[in-house]
Amino acid sequence: MTTRKKTSRKAESRRICKVKTVVIGGTFNPVHIGHLYLAEEVRTQGGYERVIFVPSHIPAHKNPDYCTSPQHRLEMLSRAVKESDYIVVDDCEMRRGGISYTYDTILDLQQRYNIEGAPGLVIGDDLVEGLPKWKLWEELHEMVDLIIAHRLYTDKVPCSWPHTYIDNLVLPISSSAIRSRVEEGCVFRYLVPDEVYHYILTNGLYRGC
Repeated sequence: MTTRKKTSRKAESRRICKVKTVVIGGTFNPVHIGHLYLAEEVRTQGGYERVIFVPSHIPAHKNPDYCTSPQHRLEMLSRAVKESDYIVVDDCEMRRGGISYTYDTILDLQQRYNIEGAPGLVIGDDLVEGLPKWKLWEELHEMVDLIIAHRLYTDKVPCSWPHTYIDNLVLPISSSAIRSRVEEGCVFRYLVPDEVYHYILTNGLYRGC
């Protein structure tokens, strides 16, 4: 009887253990090595134990690509991180449908994950200027630790809100460039994880869009 009680308490402790978590959203169309590198850099520099990738349904701040289904993007992302022991893919924005708003996503994740403190929220430096236009931005900023990653610029972009800057490499790679290369028949194999490369070829993605 005593042994069973101890085991039960240990199991309960594992269930309620809070984990320092950072969130990275995007279209991931397709996911590429730059996304995976950024996850590792943020995890290492910020001391995070878990990275949650959240693929958008319809992005609020980008022109949507109706050529690639959300299901394809989700599948490629899931395949890209399947060997990782710290990256989680969450499809909450796709399940919600409609335009994806980060405020709604953070509320959702906080309810379903045991997150230690405020979750980190990673954005590229190209999005800093438009932050005031985000849905309930002031409230959202109070809910997260804002993390800015170099995407377009090697220098730090001025930001009026408390934040942390990640010291990351600016890799000359983007999802849009990969899509263009696929459509034009150019080499792209090692710009994406191997599983993603084969998935794109097998499903004929990004051709004739």
